[in-house]
Amino acid sequence: MKNEIKIMAIGGARENGKNMYAVDINGSIYILDCGLKYPENELLGIDVVIPDFSYLEENKDRIVGVFLTHGHADSIGAISYFLNKFDVPVFGSEMTIELAKLDVADSDQIKNFDDFHVVSDRSEIDFEDCKVTFFKTTHSIPGSLGVALHTSEGAIVYTGDFKFDQTAAPLYQTNYSALTQLGDEGVLALLDDSSNAENPKPSASEKQISEYIYDTFNYQDSRIIVASVASNILRMQQVFNAAAKTGRRVYLTGHDLERIVKTAMRLNTLKLPEDDLLIESLDELKKMAPDKVVIIQTGKMGEPIKAIQRMANKEQSDINIEPKDLVFITTTPSTAMETTVAKTRDMVYRADGEVKMISDEMNSSGDASQADLQLLMNLLHPKYIIPVQGEYRLLEANAQLAKEIGYTDEQIVIPAKGDIISVSKDDIHLGKGVDLADTMIDGIGIGDIGNIVLRDRKVLSEDGIFVAVVTIDRKKKRIVAQPKLTSRGFVYVKANKDLMKDAAGIIEKTVSNNLEHKEFDWSNLKQDVREDLSDYLYKQTKRHPVILPVIMEVNQHHKRSKKKQRANENN
Repeated sequence: MKNEIKIMAIGGARENGKNMYAVDINGSIYILDCGLKYPENELLGIDVVIPDFSYLEENKDRIVGVFLTHGHADSIGAISYFLNKFDVPVFGSEMTIELAKLDVADSDQIKNFDDFHVVSDRSEIDFEDCKVTFFKTTHSIPGSLGVALHTSEGAIVYTGDFKFDQTAAPLYQTNYSALTQLGDEGVLALLDDSSNAENPKPSASEKQISEYIYDTFNYQDSRIIVASVASNILRMQQVFNAAAKTGRRVYLTGHDLERIVKTAMRLNTLKLPEDDLLIESLDELKKMAPDKVVIIQTGKMGEPIKAIQRMANKEQSDINIEPKDLVFITTTPSTAMETTVAKTRDMVYRADGEVKMISDEMNSSGDASQADLQLLMNLLHPKYIIPVQGEYRLLEANAQLAKEIGYTDEQIVIPAKGDIISVSKDDIHLGKGVDLADTMIDGIGIGDIGNIVLRDRKVLSEDGIFVAVVTIDRKKKRIVAQPKLTSRGFVYVKANKDLMKDAAGIIEKTVSNNLEHKEFDWSNLKQDVREDLSDYLYKQTKRHPVILPVIMEVNQHHKRSKKKQRANENN
């Protein structure tokens, strides 16, 4: 029987992170990854961004399960939010599932969820219209798996994050024979990692990176602060090994890092080269010589850069950057983070520290290079290519790589968020998609921050706020007291007395005009104050602050009450 197959990017298309893809096979929906992304500069105050689940909520009865490729936040970070809405099984490797459980355990609503299933590259799961298999991939965390959905039309293959490394340790090795077998059986569509598709340089081997980290530690005679992603287990192992070889001990900062390290050690995927390698307390750290110390800083939710900024500004309660400290950044920042990283470097140097970035010296990315992507295509021989995981230019770069080895435009579809791609042996085309927005998390609020709130936050951050308080007597159609004006982040009031005086005059005139109207309307009054005041302030300052008019009315009933009281006394 011919399968009806539709592929939809819920997240991870034309953006960094937030990977989530839905494959609809004969009405059954298979979810591939469930990640988040960290906010970019314009998302003021937002903690993280997760996919929009609205389409899935409309079709929740059709969801078969969630299949996770690896344990990084861009693939599993939104799982607790997802499971709060959907009661479906979750599949992944042992390491991936353990990290997902840590995420779920922090949520009071779903902390008792236990429908997790550990799979390996030998697992096969049979569903009504589909068989799901997995294959080992090389990434910076153990237990990374690609996913293959086998249909009568061919397999839908999703790589997750991957790269090829011939020197990878057994725990991280790609199963090349499984890829070849998939290619021989027939791959209908390939959803492949585009995060590093612009990089023409081959990825540095992990052996080279290990040697580089060791050399950095060996020639440094002061404290080393390693900025890393908490779930980058491979990098943790390399730091542990280099510290032990150079006679240093390691201090872990942050609750999240400790939990992840302990989980990895329990699963035997992270090993201590020496039993006493870890520094147990802050007091012990302070007693040690600087050249015997390595501090691993991962920050909140595994994002180290902001934590390094706080350390440079002496804002951390425990550890801050001291003179001659080396900040060793072992993450590969995305393009969206380049400005932030440059700012961070400057802050560290201002604190009299030094900065070294592994990405300045070598292509240390855990994602596929151009050669890796073309090798993957040649191993799998997919009928169609669907680039995912990255901004549009990265997806386009991936598409160009496919064209170099013989694919045509008709065989490649670059998806946007919400696009629904129908695919069969004979054809691939875009159908009618759905509108999907970002769901922003701010504190405990989920999705309660929209574009209007963000716009106000942006204006407040750039031009400040202007508050005008006016008290009126509507019955007598007059202003009771002079308008009281104040501002925050707009102008210094004491130095701009003329501006404030003229602004007060404009408010009085606008309010008086409204009071003369036979049909008085509060909303019209406030809007008129905003418009007139905004025009004036812009002419004077070329700024558009948020204007907040506060209109109060004097009590109209107290006089009548006094009259009634006197009348009662006379009686």
